[in-house]
Amino acid sequence: MDTQRLILFFVFSFSLLLLWDAWQKENRPPVPVVAQSGKQGAVQATVPSPSAPNEAAPAPQQKPGDAIPPAVGGQEKRQKITVKTDNYIADIDLLGGDIVRLELLKQKDTLDENVNFVLFSPSHHYAAQSGLIGPGLPTHKTIYSAERKEYALTPREDKVEVRLEAPGSAGVKTVKTLTFHRASYVIDISHEIINASAAPLAAHAYFQFLRDELAPAGDPKMVNTYTGPAIYTEQEKFEKLSFSDLEKDKAKYPKTADNGWVAMLQHYFVSAWLPKEGTRREYYAKPLADKLFSVGVILPVPAIAPNASGSVSVSLYAGPQEQAALKDIAPGLNLTVDYGWLTVIAAPIFWLLQFLHKWVNNWGVSIILLTVMIKAVFYPLSAASYKSMAKMKLVTPRMTKLREQYGNDKARLNQAMMDLYKTEKINPLGGCLPILVQIPVFISLYWVLLASVELRHASWFWIHDLAAPDRMFTIPGIDMPVGVLPIIMMVTMIFQTKMNPTPPDPVQAKVMMIMPFAFGFMFFFFPAGLVLYWVVNNVLSIAQQWQITRMIGGDKGHARR
Repeated sequence: MDTQRLILFFVFSFSLLLLWDAWQKENRPPVPVVAQSGKQGAVQATVPSPSAPNEAAPAPQQKPGDAIPPAVGGQEKRQKITVKTDNYIADIDLLGGDIVRLELLKQKDTLDENVNFVLFSPSHHYAAQSGLIGPGLPTHKTIYSAERKEYALTPREDKVEVRLEAPGSAGVKTVKTLTFHRASYVIDISHEIINASAAPLAAHAYFQFLRDELAPAGDPKMVNTYTGPAIYTEQEKFEKLSFSDLEKDKAKYPKTADNGWVAMLQHYFVSAWLPKEGTRREYYAKPLADKLFSVGVILPVPAIAPNASGSVSVSLYAGPQEQAALKDIAPGLNLTVDYGWLTVIAAPIFWLLQFLHKWVNNWGVSIILLTVMIKAVFYPLSAASYKSMAKMKLVTPRMTKLREQYGNDKARLNQAMMDLYKTEKINPLGGCLPILVQIPVFISLYWVLLASVELRHASWFWIHDLAAPDRMFTIPGIDMPVGVLPIIMMVTMIFQTKMNPTPPDPVQAKVMMIMPFAFGFMFFFFPAGLVLYWVVNNVLSIAQQWQITRMIGGDKGHARR
């Protein structure tokens, strides 16, 4: 039993550490906002260049953008066009043809469920940019022109195309086309080059994300979710590139490959450039001025003969991290859903949750059924644990007498207790194994609830978001939100404590009585789905423990008679 209490103390201490970290993040000074003018300057310096020539299209010797006039005017004079589909409202800046704002119509904001979630945003200077590298070719600093200011996907259409034309230079005409599809979070972006000059044309195309280092508003306080770039290749697999490593020039990632993709991640959402497989590409990631970062990919454009044309296109995924969809869109894209070091347990748990959800169509009910199934799998271990605790409770009076008999003689007391355990066939460590087994499952389910966008804003009775803490009412006077589930969990833990043998040591007995309230307080900050799992698990444990205790108590009574 001392080992079991040690495990509980470890879990309790770890949870307190999480709470302390959350408090530190909540009370640290806010990061100063960078002036827009500073960021504008940083944007003007983000045109990449290939590091080595390519056989199909040699790297141009002229610096990209030399023949392009700089952007004129401030933010208030920038012209944008709007695109509306069944999934998006997108703002495209005619300066560069960048997607500077992307509103997801089927996802609600983290802090306010009455408004839609915005992925690309001027507030984070989070944008998708692309351009061409070559003498006089347009970059994301070029001012494009469009036929109209608004585009919309009509009920009869499956896609809507936005065609942007760049100013011609030396007989070369370029067109940038953005294609939005119905019921899809994939946007196809292509650059077409029409070479009307007398000389062959060699070029490269780049596709990049620009973003600051700030995490999105509403990120969970109990744990640090990842915000930053990532690169995937078949050879190196999935590599995260933290902003701090990029600043220190410590980020390690594959520079060239003929497969893979580059992405920008944040909690629940991802944007990724997805070049076609088999195309040689170059990846890059770098810090810019004013705490901005760019990450992207450079692709060669096949050499274009005089009076001929060529093009290059890349798909852009920008949306939620829905695992089933990501897996079908590109190899390895589902790896952007990060379950941490317990992925080997968390991934099957989510698969089972998703399977149950297909039958019951409610994530809360799915969590309850999952808890029942996990409890059934661990039933033999739990039964052995509860038998051990039931026997321990029966011999508690005899253990108390032994403590009184031997006083401070630890050696004789331990020997007498071991003899008692042997006589009564009690395993003092029998109650520890189920706790050790459940800790990885508990942590894995925590990450499943934290990382799976499918459970975001999923409701169950009074709970509106199973992935967020239960906040049903507020205590008057102290403005503290309180949930019902953590209170129910505290009550169930108190029941369990009463059913367990009382420790002979008064200090240990007081600690065990405090545990339910301490855990209940911590669970006010945990996702409601996780608390639901714990409550259902406690209720099943109480029923199982009560039955086993009653059976063993009856057997002992018959034996005494």
